[in-house]
Amino acid sequence: MRLPLIPPADLDATQKPLHADMRAGIESHFKGFTAIAPDGTLLGPWNPWLHWPRIGGPIWELTKALSFQTSLPKPVREVAILVTGAHFDAAYEIYAHVLVAEQRGLPDEKIATIVAGQRPADLTREEAVAYDMAAALVDGGALPALTWQQGVQVFGRDGAAELVYLVGLYCMVSITLNGFDVPVPEADRG
Repeated sequence: MRLPLIPPADLDATQKPLHADMRAGIESHFKGFTAIAPDGTLLGPWNPWLHWPRIGGPIWELTKALSFQTSLPKPVREVAILVTGAHFDAAYEIYAHVLVAEQRGLPDEKIATIVAGQRPADLTREEAVAYDMAAALVDGGALPALTWQQGVQVFGRDGAAELVYLVGLYCMVSITLNGFDVPVPEADRG
């Protein structure tokens, strides 16, 4: 990892309120994977965001907006996030969201296929549209009109837009994790 972890005792005045807000959000909304060390140190993308609160703070606000007030079904979100994390081969992202996807009812075979960079044959209609939108977006270029239309048909215009922003957020999360070489927590390596 390219950045040292910042224990709560070492936080400066600009980091402390961001740490407190992130910790509260993690404890209430990001469950099932290790994101906080026993001493309160934040892991995953939260540690790099704490190093630069001027940048990390707005990213955290976007994360909250797309995670805490979502209109998309939880399994659909996880399909899009896994497609994105797999595209970037972001180890912590894949680790965390495999566990979350399991909690949200996605079968292991479906999760494994997505993480391997392939489209499962047994996706629901909603999951298939999320997969197609996420895959097209991470491949680059304009989202094909037909793919957008399918998203609007299945999720409504606002839901399709939320899905686009969600994929964009998790591209940023994945690049943050890869850029700072953030590992899977030691206790959870398998």
